[in-house]
Amino acid sequence: MKLANLDLDTLRTLVVANDLKGYGQAGQALGRSASAISLQMKRLQADVGAPLFRKSGRGLELTEAGEIVLRYARRILALNDELLGSIRGASLMGSVRLGMSQDFADALLPRVLARFSKLYPLVTIEVRIEGAGALADAIEAGHIDIALMVGQADRPAAKTLGALDLVWIAGEGFRLREGQPLPLVLLGPQCTFRKCATEALDRLHRSWRIAALSPSLGGLWASASGGLGVTVRTPLGLPSGLVWGRKLFGLPELGSFPVTVHVRHEAGETVARLNQIITEAVGQALRPDSA
Repeated sequence: MKLANLDLDTLRTLVVANDLKGYGQAGQALGRSASAISLQMKRLQADVGAPLFRKSGRGLELTEAGEIVLRYARRILALNDELLGSIRGASLMGSVRLGMSQDFADALLPRVLARFSKLYPLVTIEVRIEGAGALADAIEAGHIDIALMVGQADRPAAKTLGALDLVWIAGEGFRLREGQPLPLVLLGPQCTFRKCATEALDRLHRSWRIAALSPSLGGLWASASGGLGVTVRTPLGLPSGLVWGRKLFGLPELGSFPVTVHVRHEAGETVARLNQIITEAVGQALRPDSA
């Protein structure tokens, strides 16, 4: 029996499509059409000799064979990237300016920096943690090379990698007081999440008050953990001692926000390598079994 040689690009597409939950999302991340992604998956099924997908509602899910191929694909790609990175990284030099919104600073940034510095030890990294709007402005002004954030999908440099739910968050011991306005713990007035929460409450004519304001995410978590009130954020990287839910305390659902990566126009090879690492890290973070 003649064995087929699996195409690494197709295996990478499978991983991205699975992590981002769809051909359309994978196409956006990889710069291809959904039909091109579908064609790659059909070829992979033919090479493997087994169905990798089955119908699930309006979408598709992996079969048992598909799960096996996915696990091996991750291992194969990791070895491929490590090999190439080790050889090429030894000579890759220069610097890269990376921006991340606070949502990813604790949960994703250490993982990204650790992998990048291992593969490309001679590259200097400048890290900037700011709000999404400021980072998107910095990309357009050429002040940073690449940025990961929640929202800002309408910006010219934006590429959507997935989505995160916006949820209500409170300390474990927090309890609502009947008949009292909802106490909110918030960032400054420019925070998009703050606006989303207050507008949702106003639509339901639910009274609220600002119980605490913080200029930083650390202050926000401290105030929520201390029981001062309820806040709103994505569930990514929450500290211990906090609880969250889409309808926590019967509050209205807030929907989801896109996760976007922004790359400066005409960025070089170093930025492209970092972009690949960020895209893969986001895919892993958004997987249901990554929590």
